[in-house]
Amino acid sequence: MAALTESYQPADTSEPILETTVGSVLRDVAERMPDKVALIAGSPDPSERKQWTYAELLADSERVARALCERFDKGDRLAVYSANCPEWILLEFAAGLAGVVLVTVNPALQPQELHYVLSQSRSSGIVYQPAFRGNPMEAHLESVLPDLPEMKHVISLADFDAFVAEGSDDTALPDVDPMDPVQIQYTSGTTGFPKGAYLHHRGISNNGRLFADRLQVDQDSVYVNPMPLFHTGGCVLAVMGAMQVGATMVLMEMFDPALMLELCETYSATHMLGVPTMLIATMEHPDFDSRDISSLKAVCSGGSTVPADLVRKIEDKLGVFFSIIYGQTEASPTITLAKEDDTPEDKALTLGPVLPQTEIKVIDPESGETVPIGEPGELCTRGYLVMLGYFDMPEKTAETIDKDGWLHTGDLVTMDERGYTRITGRLKDMIIRGGENIYPREIEELLFGHPKVADVAVVGLPDEKWGETVGAFIRDADPDNPATDAELHQYCRDNLAPHKTPKSWFRVDDFPLTGSGKVQKFAIRENWEKGLYS
Repeated sequence: MAALTESYQPADTSEPILETTVGSVLRDVAERMPDKVALIAGSPDPSERKQWTYAELLADSERVARALCERFDKGDRLAVYSANCPEWILLEFAAGLAGVVLVTVNPALQPQELHYVLSQSRSSGIVYQPAFRGNPMEAHLESVLPDLPEMKHVISLADFDAFVAEGSDDTALPDVDPMDPVQIQYTSGTTGFPKGAYLHHRGISNNGRLFADRLQVDQDSVYVNPMPLFHTGGCVLAVMGAMQVGATMVLMEMFDPALMLELCETYSATHMLGVPTMLIATMEHPDFDSRDISSLKAVCSGGSTVPADLVRKIEDKLGVFFSIIYGQTEASPTITLAKEDDTPEDKALTLGPVLPQTEIKVIDPESGETVPIGEPGELCTRGYLVMLGYFDMPEKTAETIDKDGWLHTGDLVTMDERGYTRITGRLKDMIIRGGENIYPREIEELLFGHPKVADVAVVGLPDEKWGETVGAFIRDADPDNPATDAELHQYCRDNLAPHKTPKSWFRVDDFPLTGSGKVQKFAIRENWEKGLYS
């Protein structure tokens, strides 16, 4: 390949884009390999590990789809407020077959966050788990239902079998087009509340397939999946990647390193996807040396940067091909993915090569012009993978997708002559904690509402285990009567999911500002590194 002279990488069209839907890929693989094991519920208790062949998965998904058609019209939004479970995957395929748009909801959300997602998406139904990890989800849902007039159907997973039985074998499933909407996944921006990325069938089905191909997943692969299904990492890369090529997926309810090792050994796992925090915990677990996981061939990680030494450690200790993914929800989600023969330095310091059928360029954020090789600018991408837009937010959509179809990622990068890019900063002021995207503005707006807080800046602070943790820098309304750390922590926990709640609290007399009066968060971070805050 000729060396690039400007920061633009044209799309590699050697791999085709298929006109597929979530439902059509399941029907296709079930026809090709009906008796192949598709899904295993990776429960801690082996006696509870139910499994499905592809024929059984299709049959059950069609039954759920017919039940959905009894209550929902094509295009209606159905929220799923649950941790990982086989029913989640059945709903993903069933909604795709029924033309219903799945609204994915983090099971850690608290009432205020839950109300926002259900209201903004105008969901007319929800399937929910009564509780998970101490979060009383049913109680949260009951508390917000009176303010959700469009919510017509509330279905507990405890009653899931009865709900499915409502479907009639005579119910015809609708025709679904590849460009029809398939999911709304909520992702926050730099300001305001989360935005719902409106994804389409063509985007997530092809992105999952091309991801699986780059990671060398095929019909002989066994994919252990600890990634949450409410993220594209779980429901697109794992489900739509592994399962449409005919691999066997072992689904974990939640990540647990001991269980991860046992499942990898028991089912001779060949592939797994996990953020760096998960991989470190797995390698450091006392069971690591006693488990035979020699079947592993490839491990993929995303969500935060991975030091070169850790890349080498993972490849050497696990004996695998280690690949690092870069993407975002708005891009279905994969944009780039490291190849097996990329060096540890490339895997650690660059975003790797772009996936097929995807254009990328680096532009000057002010002029919009493509910058020369090696100069920093904003990374943009274009192709089949770009979302339809932000649900019911045309102005926000126009700010993110320009008139020529380029999705502006908000990440600042440089591109080398091979087309490999390196992150240099973020236009979008995002914190990445253990693979979870956290947006400071949401936390800041909440804390601004506390009567004892005059001003606040929320900043990502480096952390060996999590990559980054959330730090809150507070200017007290009354220094003689400040809120305690415990008081502010509880205030956040009452309104936010645990991973968004600041871990560290600092008091400041003022903030470093730009000439126009904007807070310089990079200066706060630098001052913190110098030990100027206590």
